[in-house]
Amino acid sequence: MHKFKDYYQNAVTLSFADEPFSRDPKHVWVICRHRGKWLLTAHKERGLEFPGGKVEEGENAKAAAIREVMEETGGEIDKIQYIGQYKVDGKSAMIIKNVYYAEIAKLLPQETYYETDGPVIMEELPKNIRHNAEYSFIMKDKVLTHCLNKIENEIHQ
Repeated sequence: MHKFKDYYQNAVTLSFADEPFSRDPKHVWVICRHRGKWLLTAHKERGLEFPGGKVEEGENAKAAAIREVMEETGGEIDKIQYIGQYKVDGKSAMIIKNVYYAEIAKLLPQETYYETDGPVIMEELPKNIRHNAEYSFIMKDKVLTHCLNKIENEIHQ
């Protein structure tokens, strides 16, 4: 289990166990690769980030992850894998979010990308994300670092 502060100094606990904080999380985040490159989305207010969002009524977290990737990037998922779950003890509420890793088969143009400007493909993620104003706060804490290490060490061997 990893404990640290997020960009806004909220307490974050990240675990790679099977849904340790909730079997019914209300949020998802999907770290995506497409043809060996990173697939992010350009959120209209927050900046560059991996796709994600809220789990809708009657939907499970994995289905929400697949839907959010399609809505925000047009990405059709080939493979998706649960990575971990984290909780943020925020000032007004606690948020529990599942993190997935997905390999994208193809990008399909969408009429709308909802609250984003659609897909952004990157060869590499910059080392200075934490201090780069182009990136969302979601990308600026150790959730990303720990999850990328897990993907690198256990999935891409």
